Amino acid sequence: MTVVLIQFKEVSKKYYFNPNGLTLNPQDKVIVETQKGLEIGIVVSMKEVNQADLVHALKDVLRLATDQDLAQAQSNSEKLPEIIEKAKGIIESHELGMKVINAEITLDQRKLIIYFEAEGRIDFRDLVKDLSEHFTQRIELRQIGPRDTAKMVGGLGPCGLMLCCSTFIGEFDTISIKMAKNQNLSLNPQKISGVCGKLLCCIKYEDDVYTELKEGLPDLNQRVLTPIGKAQVVAVNILGRKVRVRSEEGIYEWFSIDALNQAAELDNPTPKQQ
Repeated sequence: MTVVLIQFKEVSKKYYFNPNGLTLNPQDKVIVETQKGLEIGIVVSMKEVNQADLVHALKDVLRLATDQDLAQAQSNSEKLPEIIEKAKGIIESHELGMKVINAEITLDQRKLIIYFEAEGRIDFRDLVKDLSEHFTQRIELRQIGPRDTAKMVGGLGPCGLMLCCSTFIGEFDTISIKMAKNQNLSLNPQKISGVCGKLLCCIKYEDDVYTELKEGLPDLNQRVLTPIGKAQVVAVNILGRKVRVRSEEGIYEWFSIDALNQAAELDNPTPKQQ
């Protein structure tokens, strides 16, 4: 069956929907119903899939977005700064240790979603009642983690560029210390953590390249045969695919992996076949 891939924000997760017989093209704006309510989504692409591969039934694309829909979405967006400031004031009066990060109004204006960050679980039942007295929409408070906060707020990473999560990473992957070790990175938390306090996202998407480039490279402290004789590896340059060695005479020198392989071949030539 044909499915349509839809994204709700420029840098966000993509979801499959049933095109519902509509002729759609990339960049078309459409109206769909999600768990939040009615939303405007942008068509990313169309794709053919086996119906048996679908985990659950897909929701339908309701229709193409009209000028009225786009105007309503713009109006909702313009109301958010005032709504956020009012919500912050109400939340502070309850002294719950919550930090408001962002807010969102569904297209039909029936639900107001307030995103917040907090160190632990928050009992906000009384807060919801108070918020409901000030806003006409149904209130939903949604706690998010530090990575989602960084994605919403944006900023600059340690590299000096805009945060990867707010520019092109749609979904967060699992990142481990093992990946940092694989890339010979310093394990100092301050050097391998992003502004969110978690491990840098770039550690994940660079890991496959480092794994590939490390193939055939000797390990640190390993003894190898080099053009200057037997030596011990004292440093490894993964990206350059070369190592620094210390010879038995105390000489330090850099050699490429090709030079090491050539030295090994000269020391153990392939026997000629009879």
